[in-house]
Amino acid sequence: MFVCDSAGTAAYHIGKGPDPRMCQAAQAKGIMLDDLRARQVSANDFYDFDLLVAMDNSNLSNLQAIKPADATAKLVMMLDYPSAPMSQVPDPYYGGAEGFDQVLSLLQHACSNLHELYCQVDANE
Repeated sequence: MFVCDSAGTAAYHIGKGPDPRMCQAAQAKGIMLDDLRARQVSANDFYDFDLLVAMDNSNLSNLQAIKPADATAKLVMMLDYPSAPMSQVPDPYYGGAEGFDQVLSLLQHACSNLHELYCQVDANE
């Protein structure tokens, strides 16, 4: 079973929904984001999840700084696989209207690769 969640490393938008441009771009790909609300990463996340996935080096540094010493979660980068076109997920806010579509496409490809690299699924499940 896979459980996915999203959280930020800063408290800027706690309780707020995704950017409307991201919701629109996601909906065009059949992904509904309207019910999501921002939350901040907590210490419990390092025990409740097997992987914490950072989008960029700044987020990775922030996660490393708050990671408990006995944490069980592994920290990885979203684009940490051999065929990634870049090393960090770009901020869609600086890519104009197309930035959101481009980031979603990049993330869809990256999620497939993350699954292959880090998740071992029993063929009997």
